[in-house]
Amino acid sequence: MPTPPLPQRSVAIVLGTRPELVKLAHLVRLLGPAAHLVHTGQHYDADLSGRFLTELGLPEPTLLEGVGGKPRAVQISAALTQLDALFAAEPPLAVVVQGDTNASLAGALAANSRGIPLVHVEAGLRSHDRAMPEEHNRIVIDQLADVLCAATEDNRDLLRAEGVPSGRVAVTGNTVVEAVQEHLPAAEERAALLAAHGVTADRYVLATVHRPENTDDPAALRAILSELAALAADLPVLFAVHPRTKARLEAAGLGHLLAVLTPLPPLGYGEFLALARHAAVLVSDSGGVQEETTVLGRPLVVVRRSTERPEAMDSGFAELVAPGRAIGRAVRRRLAEGEAGLRRLTAAPSPFGDGLASQRIVALLGAMASGQQPGRLSVAA
Repeated sequence: MPTPPLPQRSVAIVLGTRPELVKLAHLVRLLGPAAHLVHTGQHYDADLSGRFLTELGLPEPTLLEGVGGKPRAVQISAALTQLDALFAAEPPLAVVVQGDTNASLAGALAANSRGIPLVHVEAGLRSHDRAMPEEHNRIVIDQLADVLCAATEDNRDLLRAEGVPSGRVAVTGNTVVEAVQEHLPAAEERAALLAAHGVTADRYVLATVHRPENTDDPAALRAILSELAALAADLPVLFAVHPRTKARLEAAGLGHLLAVLTPLPPLGYGEFLALARHAAVLVSDSGGVQEETTVLGRPLVVVRRSTERPEAMDSGFAELVAPGRAIGRAVRRRLAEGEAGLRRLTAAPSPFGDGLASQRIVALLGAMASGQQPGRLSVAA
């Protein structure tokens, strides 16, 4: 699919977190000069976001101010005010947002208030858990969007059940597939990374925890770390410590539970993929990891009360558990499957698409630029 002849800086891509950078990187590169990257600063620091921009080959974004580290309402309102001024001064032909972050909601509201066509990448995800702020964000964005890029047929069906006209929905696949395929290091580099971390392929657990339902509840955080520590008696447990998790650990006085684990600083995307590719099992509460493991062919234990990505469970890659002993039991079940279980997952296709999602979204944007009205767009999935 050729890149459409879009004018320079004609597509505003609004994001605010590192997962959004990962999932939209290939789309930004395909758009080239047409892409105007706008970072709200929801998760921004030179070491992490700056590193991701460089690693993913992305241009320097327009960076908003006064958003990071603020309460949800302040983040949305501060980003919305600045985005409205930006779009008034330099109106784009379209605004693209991804997922369900506060940055995405601010971008959607700003586009809607200025009458600018809105494209929602990864539309139609639903956890049916109203305790999740992200659930509210994604529902509002889907109602505002002119073009909804659903990752799966199930996502499309959920949108139709909510009354979204079918002409506004295109099943594109999930952009995470091409992100993993593009940024997974070569076998030699992966082997070197494993050696540097002192682990052997298929003989360690890789864990990440960062969601508020786990980190803001000291009892839940203690239960998760206790289960990981018990697993470490049998094989190494690499624990990538998110800055949020580190702060909550220190505040709750739980730092001693890291003693038998192997804490890792925040990882670059390629390094994380390399470690995930060869982990015997992953334990995580991340939405993106639920998708990435289906591309990498690895088993995952999801520590959450609900998920908006049931496809990972239905296809056999992941299992949803609550904090506590269920974590250890689920991990040990996966370990007991051994090499046969890993071979089965490696051979299974990802339910999130074929790695052409970004190309399909660019084609949709090109059709919009050529004058085709939102709501009458189509794309071959």
